[in-house]
Amino acid sequence: MSRPPGCPFDPPAEFRDLRADEPISRVRLWDGKIAWLVTRFDDVREVLADPRFSADMTNPGFPSHSAGVSVTRQKHPTFLNMDDPEHARHRRMLTRDFMIKRVEALRPRIQRHVDELLDEFTAGPQPADLVTGFALPVTSSVISELLGVPYEDHEFFQRQSGLLISGETGADEALEAFATIREYLGGLVERKAAEPAPDVISHLLEIERAGGLSRDELINMLNLLLRAGHETTANMIALGTLALLQNPAQLAALKADTSPAVVANAVEELLRYLTITHYGRRRVALEDVEVAGTLIRKGEGVVAANDSANRDPEAFGDNPDELDLSRSARHHLTFGYGVHQCLGQPLARVELQVVYPTLLRRLPDLRLAAPVSELPFKTKNVFYGLFAMPVEW
Repeated sequence: MSRPPGCPFDPPAEFRDLRADEPISRVRLWDGKIAWLVTRFDDVREVLADPRFSADMTNPGFPSHSAGVSVTRQKHPTFLNMDDPEHARHRRMLTRDFMIKRVEALRPRIQRHVDELLDEFTAGPQPADLVTGFALPVTSSVISELLGVPYEDHEFFQRQSGLLISGETGADEALEAFATIREYLGGLVERKAAEPAPDVISHLLEIERAGGLSRDELINMLNLLLRAGHETTANMIALGTLALLQNPAQLAALKADTSPAVVANAVEELLRYLTITHYGRRRVALEDVEVAGTLIRKGEGVVAANDSANRDPEAFGDNPDELDLSRSARHHLTFGYGVHQCLGQPLARVELQVVYPTLLRRLPDLRLAAPVSELPFKTKNVFYGLFAMPVEW
């Protein structure tokens, strides 16, 4: 399903009719498989909270995103595509590093990263690309510091990551990119084992030495954290800024009040409105399950469309297709729901809460340097966003 022409922030228009008339329907996927599409907010939450729906991509009925994503995640699994208890065992290893209190303590350091990178960005010529000149460097610098990855290698891992999350990357190309970044991370882990530091890699090495994690599992976990840690939030920075520029009244309201509570609420609404995780949350039924009166049989795939759920008027009131920064949207499903809810969401929230008000304060006259119709959107990537966004100030 395609996004409506001229509406880059809206999910496919078919979702509106499906929510009303056929909230659980059959769809054909890229590889010819048939899966169930779940579009209502309550039903999506029900599926994501039910352990009878598995996240295991090795299950033959799993509705995969693309050839490249499918082959790499099946060959090199992480807790993202495991079920409990194995999922919970791996996830607990990282809980300490991403807990809210620990991430909040990083806020001053994140602010320094943002300020320094904005200094560099604004010192260059105009127009400039907000994606490659600011959004990606901010998120890459933050996740690099947290994990213990040298920031000077960011162009390398951004390039490999781009291949791994593209819906157009074939299986062989994806495996090659995965092998390249695994080799890089393997060397980094060896160096970190000899010279530990207060970072996530060193913490995971402690778990490995205690017998709780294999080296292969450690590297797969780092690969996931590195890719997800910069790609997702970088897309939200650029796309959220574009959404604000295209909604002048909302932009003016946020400029008028950048208090922490107002900014935090605005971030939640932008996360709901944009839903960059636009491929849906994928599951496969482990047994026959009835959802909203529809029987989903064992082995059948399910696409829980969180982008559709985030536009459900039953959950978000009147005019859910409008950006309203005063809306109470904290219950959105952009980060998923249930046990697989995004581990890194506290970090993403803090980064966005720092970036948006800083951009508005430092660049009050920020504006697009190209028509929206000419901007290249990541319609076929796992995470929605912009490849480039030329701006002036």
